[in-house]
Amino acid sequence: MSQANDVYYVPHDSRWPVYGIPGMVLLAGGFSVYLNGSSWGMPVMIIGALITLLMTVMWFRDVINESVAGKYNTQVDISFRQGMAWFIFSEVMFFGAFFGALFYARVFSIPWLGGEDPATSRYLWDSVVLSWPTAGPGFLDLQYQAMGAWALPTINTLILLTSGVTLTFAHHAMKENHRSKVIWGLAATVLLGAIFMCVQSYEYVHAYQDLNLRMDTGIYGSTFFMLTGFHGVHVTVGAIALFVVLIRVIKGHFTADNHFGFEAAAWYWHFVDVVWLGLFVFVYLI
Repeated sequence: MSQANDVYYVPHDSRWPVYGIPGMVLLAGGFSVYLNGSSWGMPVMIIGALITLLMTVMWFRDVINESVAGKYNTQVDISFRQGMAWFIFSEVMFFGAFFGALFYARVFSIPWLGGEDPATSRYLWDSVVLSWPTAGPGFLDLQYQAMGAWALPTINTLILLTSGVTLTFAHHAMKENHRSKVIWGLAATVLLGAIFMCVQSYEYVHAYQDLNLRMDTGIYGSTFFMLTGFHGVHVTVGAIALFVVLIRVIKGHFTADNHFGFEAAAWYWHFVDVVWLGLFVFVYLI
């Protein structure tokens, strides 16, 4: 039975945050140590990732079971929407920091080091002329090629834009209570997300093997893989979330009036689409 709208649901005590904190600490710490060349960083990172994954799966399982049991009401739905909105805002700030790093490198650092102001560049890095894309003054002898916008990034852009269309189709079908159309729309979206990641994986192999573009290729290589890599992680998470939603739709968990789990995943996916458009323009085109 659903909770009355004037009674706010108070969740029971949960052990999952206690498990999640050490998992995320191990994940972030191990990753940082691995980037600094220590051999024990990778095992620690893997252990942290497994703990974090287990915590996430079990916690979401509890939330889904509570939702299906009818324990949530309108007030809880509002709090979920506010929480998801703030989460996406934090993701905007997350990518904003990386775009800011790219902006600072291109607009300020490279001109300063490349002789825009002779009085300054003479003390920083004398007799160096730089223009973007560049790996930086310390990599002038490194032979590599920048990643162009054609053809793989353009193909991936079309794939993501198409996935936004199929997801919107599924959302409208959900509101009209056409479950079969929802299933087909979600399945197409998840498939397109998987294809996107396959194309990006091929792009990375192409970058390493054919272009000699690597994560350690100075400022250009680090910002390229940092921005596209973190976006790829978000695409993977979004595709997994939509796949879980697809399973829940098949099981009949949602109705035309009660489907915030679907909407939350859709918000996240559309956010990932918008971020990619920014990446395509500022990383590949310009």
